[in-house]
Amino acid sequence: MTILVTGATGNVGRNVVEQLVNRGADVRALVRDPAKASFPAGVEVVQGDLLDVDSLRTAFTGVSTLFLLNGVVADEYTQALVALAVAREVGIERIVYLSVIHSDVYVNVPHFAGKFGVERMIEQMGLHATILRPAYFMDNEITIKDVITSYGIYPMPIGAKGLAMIDARDVGEIAAIELIRREQSATPLPLGRINVVGPDTLTGADAAAIWSDVLGRQIAYPGDDTAGFEQNLRQFMPSWMALDMRLMAERFITDGMIPDAGDVDRLTALLGRPLRSYRDYAAQITA
Repeated sequence: MTILVTGATGNVGRNVVEQLVNRGADVRALVRDPAKASFPAGVEVVQGDLLDVDSLRTAFTGVSTLFLLNGVVADEYTQALVALAVAREVGIERIVYLSVIHSDVYVNVPHFAGKFGVERMIEQMGLHATILRPAYFMDNEITIKDVITSYGIYPMPIGAKGLAMIDARDVGEIAAIELIRREQSATPLPLGRINVVGPDTLTGADAAAIWSDVLGRQIAYPGDDTAGFEQNLRQFMPSWMALDMRLMAERFITDGMIPDAGDVDRLTALLGRPLRSYRDYAAQITA
């Protein structure tokens, strides 16, 4: 049967598609603009939108397993609920949903609260799903690399609790492994949750020290100015999203993104290799 991947052109989605193809799965990718999609040979590309019910019904028909990823947009929650309603309507009983770690803790952060609402819907409707809960993506650091190299500061206000940052390539591979596991099961598997974390839990000072080593010069961590962070973000994103990111950063500072005991070992065993490190990612995007 066919595994459908939503969000297939993004950092995580394209890695999920690639990993599924490498494992011999039949893959269908849902995209808004097929002309801009570039996937490995054999991937079926379908046009659709998560708020267009007719396109979802077409795309979901004949699908056995669904990977549901929603971007951080104003109507993310509605997108997810509509997609799951259509999946249930057409009889898809194998689902992997990309949520976020501590969605039940960061309750005042809009995109976290939305994902937790989707998790509750999945649970209360009795859907057969794996809920992946990734920590902060290392890949977000590409957007601040120029600030680090030009101004000698690590500008993300991530605080002193620590974030177990994860590489999107690892997220994609873990998702693909879980999709295949559900796809190949003789019967739909029960609900499960997996924290998807990196190998190290890093503070702002830790991240700055790693960049200092990678670049061979001093990089400072200027502290936890979340108000300034919001104002900087407003230069290139909507005001609601900048506030969302500020609220997230404030929860980084008060709560961190700390793995549960055994999370790293579980993921290492699942992948059959070590998780990618932040140091290696910083070196990669600097090279």
